[in-house]
Amino acid sequence: MTRIGVLEVRLVLHGVGSLKEKRGIIKSLLERTRNRFHVAVSEVGCQDVWGTAELGMAAVSGDATVLQGLLEKVLRFIESEGRAVVVDYRVEIL
Repeated sequence: MTRIGVLEVRLVLHGVGSLKEKRGIIKSLLERTRNRFHVAVSEVGCQDVWGTAELGMAAVSGDATVLQGLLEKVLRFIESEGRAVVVDYRVEIL
């Protein structure tokens, strides 16, 4: 059976002074996440707010445990990047 894993993350970006600066940080984070983990990822909310971002990620597998582990690794990667602080997240396996 095919499983879909979804990770939603809310970030706070400290010291961001413009939407252009925010978009540069988020664009770089999205590209690195895509390339490293091969997940679909997008900014899904707060696009016009300087200091906050909401990201959504999705992956597909036949194994729910594999998906859970992958999305936890993605979350740890985002937390380790240093430019953004994870303030909330949700993982769902469908």
